[in-house]
Amino acid sequence: MTKFGIGQPVPRSEDTRLLRGAGRYTDDVRVPGQKVGYVLRSPHAHAALLSIDTTDAASMPGVRAIFTAADLKQAGIKDIPCVVPLRVRAGTALHMKHRPVLADGFVRHVGEPVAFIVADSLYEAMDAADAVMVDYDMLDAVADTAAALSHPAQVHGDVPANLAYDWEKGNRTATEEVFARAARIIRLDLINNRLSANPLEGRACLAEHDTGADITRLTVGSQGVHDMRDMLADVFGEDAARFHVLTHEVGGGFGMKLFCYPEYVLACFAARKVGAPVAWTSSRAEAFLSDDHGRDNVSVAELALDADGRILGLRADIIANMGAYLSNYATYIQTDGQTKMLSGVYTIPAIYARVRGVYTHTQPVDAYRGAGRPEAAYLVERLIDKAAREIGQDPASFRRLNIIPPAAMPYRTPMGHVYDSGDFAGTLDAALERADRAGFAARRAKAREQGRLLGLGIATYIEACSGGAPEAAELLVKPDGSVLLLIGTQSNGQGHETAYKQVIAEVLGIAPDAIAMVQGDSQRVKTGGGTGGSRSIPTGGAAVRDGAADVISQARPVAARLLEADEDALLFAVTDAGGGFAVTGSNRFVPFAEVAAAATPDADGHVFRGKGKYSPPSNTFPNGTHVVEISVEIDTGVPRIERYTVVDDFGTVLNPLLLEGQVHGGIAQGMGQALLELIRFDTDSGQLLTGSFMDYAMPRADHLPMIDFSLLPVPCTTNPLGLKGAGEAGAIGACPAIINALVDALADYGVTHVDMPATAPVLWRLIHSAKAANAA
Repeated sequence: MTKFGIGQPVPRSEDTRLLRGAGRYTDDVRVPGQKVGYVLRSPHAHAALLSIDTTDAASMPGVRAIFTAADLKQAGIKDIPCVVPLRVRAGTALHMKHRPVLADGFVRHVGEPVAFIVADSLYEAMDAADAVMVDYDMLDAVADTAAALSHPAQVHGDVPANLAYDWEKGNRTATEEVFARAARIIRLDLINNRLSANPLEGRACLAEHDTGADITRLTVGSQGVHDMRDMLADVFGEDAARFHVLTHEVGGGFGMKLFCYPEYVLACFAARKVGAPVAWTSSRAEAFLSDDHGRDNVSVAELALDADGRILGLRADIIANMGAYLSNYATYIQTDGQTKMLSGVYTIPAIYARVRGVYTHTQPVDAYRGAGRPEAAYLVERLIDKAAREIGQDPASFRRLNIIPPAAMPYRTPMGHVYDSGDFAGTLDAALERADRAGFAARRAKAREQGRLLGLGIATYIEACSGGAPEAAELLVKPDGSVLLLIGTQSNGQGHETAYKQVIAEVLGIAPDAIAMVQGDSQRVKTGGGTGGSRSIPTGGAAVRDGAADVISQARPVAARLLEADEDALLFAVTDAGGGFAVTGSNRFVPFAEVAAAATPDADGHVFRGKGKYSPPSNTFPNGTHVVEISVEIDTGVPRIERYTVVDDFGTVLNPLLLEGQVHGGIAQGMGQALLELIRFDTDSGQLLTGSFMDYAMPRADHLPMIDFSLLPVPCTTNPLGLKGAGEAGAIGACPAIINALVDALADYGVTHVDMPATAPVLWRLIHSAKAANAA
């Protein structure tokens, strides 16, 4: 372990420039002759689009062009595709409705793009948008997830019952058999509330077209430039080489910046047609109407138990809201993304899940931090808690009875995952001890004296991440021994630059200030899988390590010449003083920088080009336990988190500072979903009711106590660095732990479940309706 290597709490390299305001975000980019794009959006959730008259608007000052669906159709621009196919249940049909760039014939959600105005300034574009005359014939709308299957309003005329797909996973026969012989069946109806990602930096893009090279360059805040490039090429029906995608700093993504949105296509199309760069930047109000949302499903979950309280089986019937169209990865999130994790950390012999994706007159729903795994953990951990209470067992004891033991590893779940490692009971016991559960009764009694109800909630979670596509890395070494890393992942604020420098320091013994990184450039970095699913450090880090090892192999002959020794006699060693080659059995040593200085540069001035690639053989499985104490004021219903304890297993820890920051941020987002956040539509009109921060409550610092965070690491056996991924874990464990704590707090009032978000008015009504019932 070196001073800057793996396991060290190295401060973030990025922070110096970002905290001084020297970061460069998409909207900071300005180019000569730049024009502004503005989207005219539908004010209706569902209407026939009878006509669009742009004549008056097109003649207004500063207006350069106005585009409608007819212009895109004439140019052969296709819809933005959903790229994840599904195999649906036998006897059912799959209805893949891709997202149009501009509405054609109908509008199907409030905020759907209808026209794109390009002008010299934003205000001229907005004035022109007001002058575009659109004739709408309003139609009935359905915005409610549960009602979509039976609502008379159809989102698409050729999709009966608004059913996008009917999908299943697991062994239905075996599951029905264990339910038939169960001593007890526990049922729970759940709503997983719709959310807006609300990153600090909203979406923006700048498109430029190089007529000489016939290449369109898009600068955009993304989570991966290569996938963005390929989706643009697909929509335009052109070779990917005709698009160059750049991403600079990104102020938060949370899954929402993975996707190809209509505005990006429109900016590229307009830049070609207008012959000038075209920029588009979302306002916060526009973001609520145009960014993809997350979550939004309604589930019926059941657990079969034997007479001793052991779990025999689990089944779930899930209705997942897809919005009006299928976003890029939407079909994956609530199918495999969620259902493969329905085992949780428990020995469950039989599981069956049915998922029905429904269209509604709302904007598309896709991946949001955790992308299906938070939904699974919430379903499982709420069901586990309810089962324990119904059969009169302590929730912790019930978990221990059914938890997968370390001796069972590797453990294959009924849904197809193979857990390679973990001590699930260990994190549970450690978290309960650190949370001082033994002293909870006294704290609860004291709270009651003060007019507060105090509850304790547990959630023991597991997730699958860091699998999927391979990642490649290239390390370019200069004669002074400094390194330039090229890699295709994309930081959205996680600290990738710092983490990758630590891997290089571990292998080569180079100080962080001698390492630079290039990301977010689809021309300079030839391949890349982007960032999502906590894949960057476990997958990208392994590729970086292999690239650094390749540098050592290339440097070895040069070192042998300098040391006048056989290559086989050389050992590369790393100490706090740096890395270099030593001759085995002697004190002869040459620092890496001297080896680089003695090597012959290539045409680009680099002496070594180390290449690494890593293809994950399987997912990794971070896990842990959250323990929450939450109080509720009896008179007002206001909830307050009093204590928050989490013990996690992330395998090998690369940087404990970065890791703790990721966990804290995830917990804050999970707390937001559990207590505050909700995208709500009017069920009759489909109008968005929570379209600003006056209506959509975001978590603040005073909503969270100090978090007691600790680790019980079990190295991953399927990742060469022993890493398991950590970017989404906090958001996965927080929701069920908080709701379990609230149910515990309200148990004396007969409350067995509270849907998210559990706001003060919701909790007040539960308390006082119970009081009224008792009085009656």
